[in-house]
Amino acid sequence: MTKPSSPSLPMEYSDEVAAAKQRGAPIVALESTIITHGMPYPGNLDMARSVEAIIREQGAVPATIAVIHGVLHIGLDDAKLEALSKTPGAMKLSRADLAFAIAERRTGATTVAATMIAAARAGIRVFATGGIGGVHRGAEQSFDISADLDELARTGVIVVCAGAKAILDIPKTLEVLETRGVPVVTYDSENFPAFWSRESGLKSPLMLNSPAAIASFQRTRELLGIDGGMLVANPVPEESEIPREEMEIYITRALDNAASEGISGKAVTPYLLDNLFRLTDGRSLETNIALVENNARLAAGIAVALAAND
Repeated sequence: MTKPSSPSLPMEYSDEVAAAKQRGAPIVALESTIITHGMPYPGNLDMARSVEAIIREQGAVPATIAVIHGVLHIGLDDAKLEALSKTPGAMKLSRADLAFAIAERRTGATTVAATMIAAARAGIRVFATGGIGGVHRGAEQSFDISADLDELARTGVIVVCAGAKAILDIPKTLEVLETRGVPVVTYDSENFPAFWSRESGLKSPLMLNSPAAIASFQRTRELLGIDGGMLVANPVPEESEIPREEMEIYITRALDNAASEGISGKAVTPYLLDNLFRLTDGRSLETNIALVENNARLAAGIAVALAAND
């Protein structure tokens, strides 16, 4: 391992990521909540290894991000990846508590917002995830809006996802992103996706059909001095999707279950995902894995194109 990048912040790069940074190779950041909170062991470890392998096959270097005993890790070797996949009670870290976990020497997995912060701090410009958080259904009463949206507005990282999680209020999520000035680009489709489904019923604000075009768009934003991130929505492969009309039935049932049990805050999303896994007989998880792998492939292509432009 390399030494921490500064005397004040306990941050370590994996050997693979450190070598990539030294030679200017393309790097793709990966979140870690999908490992600790998204699925059980050993499926979570298999998924994490598969996603990292896909990024390497596309000519980029994966950098899974997590806080381990108070150290911000940018990239995990296989032993640390496996240890994290078996860690019970890891914190789920966003902007509000990322620094807390580091200061208190805790172990935690990074959400979209925290991963963006760490990636930007490490000079990584592309990040692959499953789906972003957003405006929750009923937010007009609960005020439950993910920190991911504000992070996209302030932190200059390209986030590749399969759209906003379908358990959210997608029209309101897109409205907030527009208000914050975040460009929303759907890859090779005019329809904005809904995580498990290729279409949300909403037209995408922007559409581009190649990693090179996305890299060119980002380069132009930088030349104009436009701060903040970019959201790239990548529809799940057609053979893996669960159609929107079918998925909405399951989501409604899961939301009713969450309400009846008084689930709130950070516990909502893991609860709903677990409910949906059972309601769909495991299909939701299979689709989740397929879309994460698909996003990793596109993110690597964008990172390679950005490096070529440099």
